[in-house]
Amino acid sequence: MFNNIGLPGLLLIAVVVLVLFGRGKISSLMGEVGKGITSFKKGINDGQKELDAEDAAEVAEAAKDITPEAETDKDKA
Repeated sequence: MFNNIGLPGLLLIAVVVLVLFGRGKISSLMGEVGKGITSFKKGINDGQKELDAEDAAEVAEAAKDITPEAETDKDKA
């Protein structure tokens, strides 16, 4: 359906949108889109940091006691 729009068609669409909404409205919309993308990236990075922290905590927990269970049982008895 949109395979044959081409460059002239895209330019025409851009001009129509500019006329309908005006430069200020489009500028503010693009600013909001930019803020949304920035917020999304920040959320992704925060989530990755939390996952890395959880992985580090699991590794630290697993590394605390490396004594074999047989020796641990002897110490308790």
